[in-house]
Amino acid sequence: MAASEPTLGTGRDAQLASPGQRALPAPCDSGLRARSRLFGHGPAAFKLLLLCLGMRATSCRFLKSTDLVSGSPLTLAEVFSNNDEGLINKKLPKELLLRIFSFLDIVTLCRCAQISKAWNILALDGSNWQRIDLFNFQTDVEGRVVENISKRCGGFLRKLSLRGCIGVGDSSLKTFAQNCRNIEHLNLNGCTKITDSTCYSLSRFCSKLKHLDLTSCVSITNSSLKGISEGCRNLEYLNLSWCDQITKDGIEALVRGCRGLKALLLRGCTQLEDEALKHIQNYCHELVSLNLQSCSRVTDEGVVQICRGCHRLQALCLSGCSHLTDASLTALALNCPRLHHYLFLPCTSHPRILEAARCSHLTDAGFTLLARNCHDLEKMDLEECVLITDSTLIQLSVHCPKLQALSLSHCELITDDGILHLSNSTCGHEGLRVLELDNCLLITDVALEHLESCRGLERLELYDCQQVTRAGIKRMRAQLPHVKVHAYFAPVTPPTAVGGSGQRLCRCCVIL
Repeated sequence: MAASEPTLGTGRDAQLASPGQRALPAPCDSGLRARSRLFGHGPAAFKLLLLCLGMRATSCRFLKSTDLVSGSPLTLAEVFSNNDEGLINKKLPKELLLRIFSFLDIVTLCRCAQISKAWNILALDGSNWQRIDLFNFQTDVEGRVVENISKRCGGFLRKLSLRGCIGVGDSSLKTFAQNCRNIEHLNLNGCTKITDSTCYSLSRFCSKLKHLDLTSCVSITNSSLKGISEGCRNLEYLNLSWCDQITKDGIEALVRGCRGLKALLLRGCTQLEDEALKHIQNYCHELVSLNLQSCSRVTDEGVVQICRGCHRLQALCLSGCSHLTDASLTALALNCPRLHHYLFLPCTSHPRILEAARCSHLTDAGFTLLARNCHDLEKMDLEECVLITDSTLIQLSVHCPKLQALSLSHCELITDDGILHLSNSTCGHEGLRVLELDNCLLITDVALEHLESCRGLERLELYDCQQVTRAGIKRMRAQLPHVKVHAYFAPVTPPTAVGGSGQRLCRCCVIL
């Protein structure tokens, strides 16, 4: 690919001209057919064009795509023309055309840029490129594409996603940072080539940055966090998941400078200990969402500190923190009444979630106190909390009427009686949408009968529930036809053949 013709997509017509260069003409049989494709992604914008030209939709036969290709009483050439003398260019001021173009997606804008010189200038105007997501073109995006976009957009660009663009490195992002100083939302998830140098550039030039995703940028170290804290003090969302070189020193430097953080994702940062959480407690009083999944060195002491300093916490993920006990649940219950979910969801909506999967030391006593104090819980993941019993379900049924999703997979002490209390509760009748009961060995068809009263149930997981039968599922689905049931039934071992000898194997074992 020539440097002067960077490509945004895999399609032959998705080319973006370099600054000052006229885009190539659309490679199609006729200009009319090319224009019929322009608004395939933006029909509302095309109708707006008609209204602006004073044409009533009811009287325009060429509104349909078939009419666009075959022609109509009103010649399309009178509206759209290869030259700059087309009717649309004469009748509409450039400001209005720019406004119309602002509703188009990235592919359609690139197509528009190939119509004429006038449209090339309008389509590639920086004001149309304030939000760009290149994820669908990740395999084609190289550094020079990002550089050209940054030169074209300049200060207009507010949001850019380069998720999965592994060809983008520090050099191109330095040029980007210099040109796009008003950037507020930057997603570099999976950009594995970037290092601390990129964070230095962002710190130096992008002081308005609010949202930064560095997931799986494994070369990022504590030096990056120090730079971000000095230059990006408006940061509200930071995702450092799987950046496993981060330690407590980096977290301390970060939170001292970015005290307005509302969401901090630290999944897989395995070097973090309780002392890192102490720094978060001291400086991040606005924190709403925290993800500590697989931070296996975190203990009750760290969770207690977070709860005492971050009273606005609404979403917390502690999955894989295997050292936690009921002391953590007690701290949550007493200090975080706004907690809604024990699971992690994107922080933009501030859901109430708590995730405690694989925290095998938690018991009914801890969840009882939590349920009695956190009445707004909506989603809970209690997978492999092997010590909990029906008592936990009874407390959730009584005190958590907003519960929508509950995972009890591998909670082998849960029985049909616990499901009975859950299904007869307010959350069962009104709110419960998802219930996961994989490997709950004491669950039988009786539990499915109880769940028939959960009219809002949408998904039920029953993998390896050995006492649940096909007949039981069929009866439940007769009452709840909309529910999706996921279950697995092991093949039946065939009977021993007459006169045969030796052990017989089921079909799965034979295949293996």
